[in-house]
Amino acid sequence: MEDLVIRDADVVDGSGAPSYRADVVVDDGRITAVVKEAAAAGCQRPRAVRELDAEGLVLSPGFIDMHAHSDLALLRDPDHSAKAAQGVTLEVLGQDGLSYAPVDDRTLAEVRRAITGWNGHGDDVDFDWRSVGEYLDRLDRGIAVNAAYLIPQGTVRALAVGWEDRAATPAELERMRRLVAEGMEQGAVGMSSGLTYTPGMYAPDTELAELCRVVASYGGYYCPHHRSYGAGALEAYREMVALTREAGCSLHLAHATMNFGVNRGRAPELLALLDRALADGADITLDTYPYTPGSTTLAAMLPSWANEGGPDAVLDRLADDGTAERIRHHLESVGSDGCHGVPIEWDTIEISGVADPALADFVGRTVEESARRRGEPPWATARRLLLADRLATSILQHVGHEENVRAIMRHRVHTGGSDGILQGSKPHPRAWGTFPHYLGHYVRELGVLTLEECVAHLTGRPAARLRLPDRGLVREGHRADLVLFDPATVAAGSTFENPRRLPSGIPHVLIDGRFVMEDGHRTDVLAGRAVRRTP
Repeated sequence: MEDLVIRDADVVDGSGAPSYRADVVVDDGRITAVVKEAAAAGCQRPRAVRELDAEGLVLSPGFIDMHAHSDLALLRDPDHSAKAAQGVTLEVLGQDGLSYAPVDDRTLAEVRRAITGWNGHGDDVDFDWRSVGEYLDRLDRGIAVNAAYLIPQGTVRALAVGWEDRAATPAELERMRRLVAEGMEQGAVGMSSGLTYTPGMYAPDTELAELCRVVASYGGYYCPHHRSYGAGALEAYREMVALTREAGCSLHLAHATMNFGVNRGRAPELLALLDRALADGADITLDTYPYTPGSTTLAAMLPSWANEGGPDAVLDRLADDGTAERIRHHLESVGSDGCHGVPIEWDTIEISGVADPALADFVGRTVEESARRRGEPPWATARRLLLADRLATSILQHVGHEENVRAIMRHRVHTGGSDGILQGSKPHPRAWGTFPHYLGHYVRELGVLTLEECVAHLTGRPAARLRLPDRGLVREGHRADLVLFDPATVAAGSTFENPRRLPSGIPHVLIDGRFVMEDGHRTDVLAGRAVRRTP
């Protein structure tokens, strides 16, 4: 007998096609039969060792988080309900140009410090890998959900060039090309960049194009956090489109938003730019999270010149009164490139997490509010935090626009990505709520997308971008990564006040045919593995 039959489900299959009622049979980790109601009427219904009554529930492919920051969380937290409870069955790691492979001992220590605000320092993780392949092997020991990996261009530059703002030598560029090739050969699905983060931001387009040519030769894609989401946003998008077209590389735009006051209502201009490129033959997709605030680290707001040389150099500059005044001027008057060319508004910067418990009183308040309470200028408070917390402070940045969020999520190349930072005592709720928030708020409550459209954005379309031929659809022969949810009740439990609350209306989640969520509870199953690039 088969392992499992899911009876009388409303199947939304990930293709965008209308839903249908069916029995879905699972055996040995794969879907072995999809028996539609009409076909089943005159024949014996399939039987299995276990039968699950799905009356009133939608059965869809597992959701694919195209922009995740679970690089260490998957290793330190076997439960990982933040994603498993949402129905996420695959996360794409290595985002924004900074992650933990490929590295040597020096670079690993530098990267750990640079992105403590994203992932924690990792003192509870055994860093027993250095290459991309070794990291993927580590994931293969068993994790909560599946994971794919992007080679982080900033980490590659740190390894080959360092953290200085200078051009790479021919030998350094060749080493970067070789590191990217090795990462692709070892199973990465593409390459990411963080072009407002050091040291990746120091790479000129010619260098990025050379690395993209390597990625393209292996059938991968380039995923940039580009150079501006603010004052120069459209120019930054146009730059990435031109760069990848020249390099012959597929492009996936990370957290494709139009933020800050200068971009209110300008999403149609971005979409027109993409439509022209698509009509001309470009291969472009994008991801977004369904919220208006962003999330990053407080140190990311600093101008690039202040970040040159790595974390210790940044702290030295902040400690020097004269240099700190220059930083303040760039932030508040000029518009730092770290803040996307827009003068910083301290009342939009909310502290979401600190590494030092002694600073906990700042969490949940904006920099301006804390400064007012202390009777000092906002920059004095921000500087105090950066120094005392050793650059590890994480923030929410309230600079988005709802009309832009809705317009971009409707686009035909859109996919879903949480950009979820799991660190901090009050993190962004998108880490726990992105996928049910799409289904509950934007589908059921607002009707921005139909259910079939939305599921396709979260499943079939990202699987196609990742070139995974047996995932993302409810089809015979596909892997049984599946979600059962109630369309009438599915909702994000997480809020800005209570960001770690789990969602409602998602009782069952399967990976490779094994229940990782059952009757709304996390099981002890670790069915996740590394998902490597398909040649």
